[in-house]
Amino acid sequence: MSETTKKPIFTIKQLALVGLMAAVICVLGPWALNIPVSPVPISLGTLGIYFVLSVLGMKLGTLSVVIYILLGFVGLPVFAGFTSGAAKLFGPTGGYIIGYIPMALICGFFVDRFTKKIPLYLVGMVLGTLACYLLGTIWLQVQLSKTFLQALTIAVIPYIPGDIVKIIIATIIGFQIRKRLLKAGLL
Repeated sequence: MSETTKKPIFTIKQLALVGLMAAVICVLGPWALNIPVSPVPISLGTLGIYFVLSVLGMKLGTLSVVIYILLGFVGLPVFAGFTSGAAKLFGPTGGYIIGYIPMALICGFFVDRFTKKIPLYLVGMVLGTLACYLLGTIWLQVQLSKTFLQALTIAVIPYIPGDIVKIIIATIIGFQIRKRLLKAGLL
């Protein structure tokens, strides 16, 4: 009877990429600007997440996002404004942070499924962002006892132009890097 070897879920190279990309989000995530009309700051974290998903796709990209969230949950100051902890994650803006997970799954699916089609990357990024907006807005609505429209007005509408710019930048750069990593056999 011959012993079969199981293929690992992740290769060492993939795990290194996941760790590197989680670090990218951790470096960009804390840099934020508070705006007076909203409890939600403008953060570079979403730029990092869009970039990571553009490069790694669904499985590896989502793992990087989950690692980022867990690092913030256990106390590493990686959330907007160099904050962290359960209070941040379960506070008024925590729904947007948790919303990064469905965002990663949706965006990453489009990246994996449409590897050579930037316009469809962009569609995936927009749909993923909408999922994050929806979860975060419902969460904020409940936390602050606001209507859905009030929560949407203070926590989504002001961010749409910036998120569009972040999506475009991250997708263009991420697409090029992903292409090279695929060619090198690293993904």
